Amino acid sequence: MKTFSILVLFFSFSLAAQVSTLPLWPEDEMPNKQKSDEKEDINQDDITWITKVKKPTLEVYLPPKASANGQAVLVCPGGGYAGLAYDWEGTEIAKYLNSKGIAAGVLKYRLPGSASVKESFKAPLQDAQRGIRILRANALDWNIDKNKVGVMGFSAGGHLASTLGTHYQEAFYSAIDSTDSEEIRPDFMVLVYPVISMDSKITHQGSHDNLLGKKPTAALEKQFSNELQVTENTPPVFLIHAGDDDVVPVENSLRMYTSLREHEVPTEMHIYPKGGHGFSLANEIYYLQSWSDRLTDWLRNLN
Repeated sequence: MKTFSILVLFFSFSLAAQVSTLPLWPEDEMPNKQKSDEKEDINQDDITWITKVKKPTLEVYLPPKASANGQAVLVCPGGGYAGLAYDWEGTEIAKYLNSKGIAAGVLKYRLPGSASVKESFKAPLQDAQRGIRILRANALDWNIDKNKVGVMGFSAGGHLASTLGTHYQEAFYSAIDSTDSEEIRPDFMVLVYPVISMDSKITHQGSHDNLLGKKPTAALEKQFSNELQVTENTPPVFLIHAGDDDVVPVENSLRMYTSLREHEVPTEMHIYPKGGHGFSLANEIYYLQSWSDRLTDWLRNLN
């Protein structure tokens, strides 16, 4: 019995050792920051809902070394740029990816409406660029191939992920340490019921207003309508959406797919007739459950 208890303790420690939470930025070197009395709020009802993020982090989930396939994914939870569905579209996704041998970093990113942020629309992207660089900077220790690091986002997190994948020509902040010598372009993008466009005809208005304000310039709306930012160098994309999504219209994914095809970017899209919005892994919806299998197949065939 004593031996068994020791083994259980060791096993539990081994599992726990696969997860670590790192600050995105060195102390007092976070860009685009201003002092405020705002405090981070975490509500843990049906899902863990985080608002007013003041200290962004990367929660890293690593598969056992024996099963690691070298791929890694920066996971961006959704929440309309007003909050983060942190477990539903973050940590639960990371655990799934780990089960397939894929490392994952869940991004707790700053929200544009935070009182601690100077320029609202820059903060989420700055955190995403830093997050993917941290994954690459630690590639050797975390059994990651630097050329197999992608991004995955849900809803507004899908907008952030697609922004990272289409606005990689320059960093949105000045380098502060050696981590910032790493590449910010993801090697692939996984976009799940994503907000893509800021076009008022199809956008999610809450995400639009929270990120850009209620009366942004036409130039800013165009800059963050990511279907308009696709080039032949945009990384390969996997798209998932439900046709009956009444929160983020499916036209967001359709426009992105069309643009990717026009620029000959490898892409795969699955549109399900029903499912609504925010289904995550869809464990309770039998006809949607297999979307993650399609993703696994796509990831395995990337290289």
